[in-house]
Amino acid sequence: MTKINLIHPTGNPNARNAALAISDLGMLNTIATTFIYNPDILDNHIGRSLKRYLPEITSRLEKELSRRTWITPEGSKIYDYPWQEIFRIFLVKTKLSQKLGIKDKDLVDWMVASFDRHVAKHHLKNIDALYAYEDGAADTFTAAKQRGIYCFYDLPIAFHATSRSIQTEEAELFPELASTMMAVHEPEWKIEHKNREVELADHIFVASSFTQRSLLDIGIPHFKITVIPYGAPINYFEPRPKQDSIFRAMFAGQVSTRKGAHYLLQAWQELRLPDSELLLVGINQLPSDWLAKYSDRVRMTGSVPHSTLNEYYSSANIFVFPSLVEGFGLVLLEAMACGIPIITTPNTAGSDIITDGVEGFIIQIRDVEAIKTKLEWCYSHPQELAEMGKAARQRAEQLTWETYRQKLAMVIREKLE
Repeated sequence: MTKINLIHPTGNPNARNAALAISDLGMLNTIATTFIYNPDILDNHIGRSLKRYLPEITSRLEKELSRRTWITPEGSKIYDYPWQEIFRIFLVKTKLSQKLGIKDKDLVDWMVASFDRHVAKHHLKNIDALYAYEDGAADTFTAAKQRGIYCFYDLPIAFHATSRSIQTEEAELFPELASTMMAVHEPEWKIEHKNREVELADHIFVASSFTQRSLLDIGIPHFKITVIPYGAPINYFEPRPKQDSIFRAMFAGQVSTRKGAHYLLQAWQELRLPDSELLLVGINQLPSDWLAKYSDRVRMTGSVPHSTLNEYYSSANIFVFPSLVEGFGLVLLEAMACGIPIITTPNTAGSDIITDGVEGFIIQIRDVEAIKTKLEWCYSHPQELAEMGKAARQRAEQLTWETYRQKLAMVIREKLE
């Protein structure tokens, strides 16, 4: 019987669904990750006391931790190696990392690299294939190749060469924002790891045609890449009535140059629509002094619990995500699941999940005038926009995780036969 180990340092919906797809084939041997949340952890005396006396805090904690829940498919095992990840979270949440001058990104890189090395030493026995993800597979694939193990690689964002090229161009256009463009400052060891992962991979799964193009541009053959869009969280996010009459455009994610937030802010400032608001949900990565000039009719929430996002989406008329470099913007599917139409770019998987003019609009990157034109149309056509929202929800219902799993399983079976 063919045996596959799935490797992911943190866990996310696509990794969990990949594990289920492999399990459906009867091929899943083990899952390896870092920190796993067990829902039973609060089902004891202390947990019940917390739920009784601090119900709101406990509820939010459970919902946030649930994102780290792994359900082990029948017939397979899961191994967790949590200490580096717990240490990283501790440093970040207590802000000790800031006091020590350690960047959050460096802590993530350290945790993932440590996990990769551990897997390479301890999780390659008696298996036929691996399924691993970007940044966490260089050492594992190197060791796997020495054992003749087939390597499936999942690349969730555009290959680094494309990302670096676009962000380097952006740094030239906006020198004052250059320090915020992470791909320009990637360390050489990490670039080497990314290159090695792609070179060693036998087959690569991506979620968008944009990510596919970034691989084709470096000479990866077409037959070695499969595009499968992620599934929409239609059971978790749902349409809800809007509670006010303010026209609200919403953005969710890191408020950063890579995600095109600076173009959205410029467009919004120039539009000056009456009775309107731009809502930015996410951690700000733009310089505070630069952002200050765009404070008029712009509301920033900072990071919010994922469990509360539905209410933010439902308060919006349109979701705007003008990202320059993405792999697949899951926030797009969240908004669509809430019945909110979207404005986005081809670099986000927008072209893979919507038809321009039906569930939203596709615009080119860096196009302030296009953002203004589409937002003004949305503002002036509330009935048509509401119909777009219904179409967005219907489209989200077609992009299911079940379809994702079926397509993924079909390719894996073909490659290993």
